[in-house]
Amino acid sequence: MFVSPRGRLAVLALSMLALLAAPTAAGAQTVVRVLLDWKLDAMAAPFLVAQDKGYFRAEGLDVSIEPGSGSRDTVAKLATGGFQFGVGDVNTLIRYRDENPGTDLSAVLMLQDAPPFAIIGRRSRGITAEPSSLVGKAIGASSADGAAAQWPVFRKLTKLEAGAARIETVGLAVREPMLASGELDGVFGSAVSTLVTLKSRGVPADDLIVLAMRDYGLELYGDAVIVQGAFAKSDPAAVKGFLRALTRGMRDVVAEPGAVVEAVLRRNDQARRDVEFERLALSLERIQLTPWVKEQGWGGIDRARFERAIDQIGSAFAFRTKPDVKDIFNDAFLPAAEERQVD
Repeated sequence: MFVSPRGRLAVLALSMLALLAAPTAAGAQTVVRVLLDWKLDAMAAPFLVAQDKGYFRAEGLDVSIEPGSGSRDTVAKLATGGFQFGVGDVNTLIRYRDENPGTDLSAVLMLQDAPPFAIIGRRSRGITAEPSSLVGKAIGASSADGAAAQWPVFRKLTKLEAGAARIETVGLAVREPMLASGELDGVFGSAVSTLVTLKSRGVPADDLIVLAMRDYGLELYGDAVIVQGAFAKSDPAAVKGFLRALTRGMRDVVAEPGAVVEAVLRRNDQARRDVEFERLALSLERIQLTPWVKEQGWGGIDRARFERAIDQIGSAFAFRTKPDVKDIFNDAFLPAAEERQVD
């Protein structure tokens, strides 16, 4: 077929435009760094799935996910602006903002509707479901752990004296080994992750007792997605897109938890399939897919409960300025309620 010189020039021009457009489209991806509050395990599953399945990229986001070393460290690093999003205990965020006025961070999606905070003890060391059994016992506590921070509130709820237990400061890395070896009677930790880790270390399941603080009246929430304030103001569309992608990831986690564990194993060569599957299953059952979440949808909060949670924190922590719910949790970026329904 004959093509005129003018036609050939038009085809060449269109080809050049296509070549120029390709790097422009790639460059249009907004770079986003996410800092977790702990290592890459099953608790990070929604993030990993959203990354692997291209949900973030479909929203125009180039997302990197990095392991953390505790909620307080994550919140502090977010405050410096090095990361756009973080995963951290929302109660740590509340206290950090009060201690550092002017900190521009807010939670935008609740990952854990039920608080994971617990004291995990050994029955063979005399610990039972009765809080009074903690009297005189050696309980390991890490300053980086959110559960230990709730000890004063737990004591008030259970009417334990201030010196009821011997609280021993330990590092997160040695917490479970010390309980497994018998150096401690119990530890502060997660009703999910700490329990699963202890079992994986060979502690007999029937020797472990979990005092989940929510069972004793604790109304706090757990981990949330936290956003850096300047980023949220400069690119609200990116925040909304991030939460949409993450919600799609969560729905996949609920639908296919077994397949999701593979995303963890690809990134963590020390992870074990059976351990991570149990961690994920317990997380979904005990702290994520609560009756409230199944009815109202994943990611939001009950404001009246959040207000009561702030009051509980204030019962053991003297606020400089008592926060308002809207100062801590901003639901303006959440996907529509129907998009957040999980089965």
